[in-house]
Amino acid sequence: MVDSDRLDPRFTALPLDSLADAALARASALGASHADVRIERIRNGIRVLRDGRLETTTDGTDLGIGVRVIHEGAWGFAAGITLTTDAAAALADQAVAAAKVSRVLSDRPVVLAPEPVHVGDWVSSFRTNPFEVSESDRLGRLTELSDVVAKGDGVDHVTVMVEMVDESKFYADLAGSRTRQRRVRIHPSVEAVNVARGYSSMRSCNPPVARGWEYVADNDGWDFDAEVAQIPGWLAENVAAPSVTAGPTDLVIAPTNLWLTIHESVAHATELDRALGYEAAYAGTSFATIDKLGSLKYGTDIMNVTGDRVTDHGLASVGWDDECVAAQTFDIVRDGTLVGYQLNRQMAHEQGLGRSNGCAYADSPGHIPLQRMPNVSLHPAADDTSVDDLIGRVENGLFIEGDKSWSIDMQRYNFQFTGQRFWSIKDGAITGQVRDAAYQATTTEFWGSMEAVGGRGTYKLMGALNCGKGQPGQSAPVSHGAPAALFRGINVLNTEAEGGN
Repeated sequence: MVDSDRLDPRFTALPLDSLADAALARASALGASHADVRIERIRNGIRVLRDGRLETTTDGTDLGIGVRVIHEGAWGFAAGITLTTDAAAALADQAVAAAKVSRVLSDRPVVLAPEPVHVGDWVSSFRTNPFEVSESDRLGRLTELSDVVAKGDGVDHVTVMVEMVDESKFYADLAGSRTRQRRVRIHPSVEAVNVARGYSSMRSCNPPVARGWEYVADNDGWDFDAEVAQIPGWLAENVAAPSVTAGPTDLVIAPTNLWLTIHESVAHATELDRALGYEAAYAGTSFATIDKLGSLKYGTDIMNVTGDRVTDHGLASVGWDDECVAAQTFDIVRDGTLVGYQLNRQMAHEQGLGRSNGCAYADSPGHIPLQRMPNVSLHPAADDTSVDDLIGRVENGLFIEGDKSWSIDMQRYNFQFTGQRFWSIKDGAITGQVRDAAYQATTTEFWGSMEAVGGRGTYKLMGALNCGKGQPGQSAPVSHGAPAALFRGINVLNTEAEGGN
């Protein structure tokens, strides 16, 4: 629980309880066996500087109410933006009417896994709300970062941006749960471009995080000044670098790149709705089907992956999910074997898996909660293995930093990833950058080739603000922790040669 002063006063001043009471009372009177209400205020802002000049500025707020019911075993949902008790009660009428229509499409009644009643407040860890920083200070810091990169030799263009989100959410249901939550998140980014050799770019590797403006202004959690100062040199070396030699290659992958491989090949693949075939229309299903639970060898014995909603500064961290399931940590892969899925309350009950592990989320009051990804992370080694230790074990290979483009098939099995920087390794030492590289594998081949992971000192919490899912599409923030890791004999492609074929 938290000090209620950390909640957004513009949100808590709304008649949250009376709106919920009106909707829940009406849903109960209409015979709903379950009903929940979400009232949300979400503010989004973006600032983009192109070559030191302000190119884009946006600032918008989404405020509304969503009512979800189970009526005679079927889901119904309705949402609106009018925050009066009459309007809230009318949404309950609409939700029940929708449930009556959807009942004929249901092959079994909806039953939710049990969850205790929760009452309380929760606020993410941030010091300074980025929306409360003056515009001159915001743009001043972005301009400062832009100027550092623009002065570098060979830098033709610089783009600096920051995305900011302040999300407040109230939840209430017929069981008696009532919670208020606030999450602040931010994502700055700096990218330099050189056009001497077609098009070459180099971007900062920092992740989006659940922090405030202190992340950008004070290097709290990431040393922007140190990284940005190196971008021009990295870019110049990349422009002059030789093209990679294709073929099976040993890879040491930094967490700034590996997080995305975890996201696409592990986190999405272990969403239970995908594994059951429910999420087939948007980016596919999953090879990790429910019959493989407890038996699928996902990777080597050193592969341990957990899901959680409790990591400090994690983008998916909350007090309770959008079904008021308390935040928790759970195993997904243990000692290389698939042992768990991401669950919401309906699927937990359907599959006999016990309590939900809190993976329901809606990106706005106008959308129904879906089964969504928590923070999904690969555990580091218990020892102090360093990046240099991993590189020292490689005779001929590559060290990869930063994410870039990627591709993965509809079952989360065949994939290809590029990166910001590919460094050649010779006899256990880095010798310089190469370019035009991508690595390709199947999910189980890749994780089955993982020979070693770095210790806690190599671990970073990375992630994305915009994981997409559902129809209509929804966007969710999620973090992925990872250490550096060593993989043997992964197929490396020369993208220049591949593109020419």
